[in-house]
Amino acid sequence: MAVPDFSSSWAELDRALSSIEAVIDPAAKKREIAELGEQVAAPDLWDDQENAQRVTSRLSGLQGEVERLESLRSRLDDLSVLAELAQEEGDAATVAEADQELASLKKAIDALEVRTLLSGEYDQREALVTIRSEAGGVDAADFAAMLLRMYLRWAERHGYPTEVYDISYAEEAGIKSATFTVKAPFAYGTLSVEQGTHRLVRISPFDNQGRRQTSFAGVEVLPVTEERDHIEIPEADLRIDVFRSSGPGGQSVNTTDSAVRITHLPTGIVVSCQNEKSQIQNRAAAMRVLQSRLLEVARVQREAEMNALKSDAGNSWGAQMRSYVLHPYQMVKDLRTEFEVSNPEAVFDGEIDGFIDSGIRWRMTSELAAT
Repeated sequence: MAVPDFSSSWAELDRALSSIEAVIDPAAKKREIAELGEQVAAPDLWDDQENAQRVTSRLSGLQGEVERLESLRSRLDDLSVLAELAQEEGDAATVAEADQELASLKKAIDALEVRTLLSGEYDQREALVTIRSEAGGVDAADFAAMLLRMYLRWAERHGYPTEVYDISYAEEAGIKSATFTVKAPFAYGTLSVEQGTHRLVRISPFDNQGRRQTSFAGVEVLPVTEERDHIEIPEADLRIDVFRSSGPGGQSVNTTDSAVRITHLPTGIVVSCQNEKSQIQNRAAAMRVLQSRLLEVARVQREAEMNALKSDAGNSWGAQMRSYVLHPYQMVKDLRTEFEVSNPEAVFDGEIDGFIDSGIRWRMTSELAAT
């Protein structure tokens, strides 16, 4: 049988992986891993729990990044041997195996290449995500709940820990809003391209006449604050209310006023947390969310000042950015990148990497064009 020449495709992947290695610098990462390993071994590490969590999270992230890179290099070397074997023996099964591994490696290397594009000020941070139902009544609330599940499933698929801070349930179905964190390195840079207005078109399951309904939900993505960018908030600027946590339909979750709502009076920003068991824990979590919101306000103000010096006003993240169509046809399409798929069910089950990757590339291209 005729055996395809794998050499040019292999060489292309080798060049791409070498470029990624030059950017990531695994040798430097290993030195940092060794330093963090010494900190983790210190007997007093957990005397400061916040710092301990930061150190262990950073160590875990670096180890995963280096292991991923080394695994790809090992697989690429193995592919070279497999391709040689396919050339020599002309065996159909070996050729098919080499071809399949080539396609799998290309996909993995392309995904890692996207990571090297995340070089923004906060891109390597964990992400704080808020989803809100917008126009569309009960369908919008149901859509917001679908998006919440989509992002939590995406994180689960990647092995990223998540923590839900607050969910405000709608009366009939779905949610009014939800806030959660994705605790993984580069979660903010990765998910930041998901920010904006999402649109759903479908036959409404809540309409007894079976009419088509368009509904909207907003996604906000912020970087989780760290100790070094702490924003001092005077107590006089805060109004703190406590209430009882509740679940769907108002069902009582506990019998004490442990949930906390904090209003930042100068900006009108309101955050709440009811996930933790104690009022103290919920207040601390709500303050972390408020810190992230205020950090974003400061970033937007700085960006506005920079954009005022340019002719281009910059990108608007509040604009509609993706459509999910379930009727009269099946399609999910990103309105910025034109990336689309015809399987909404898979998308709502967390298969959104294609949208994220194309969004990151689109953003980089847009930023380069604006300079």
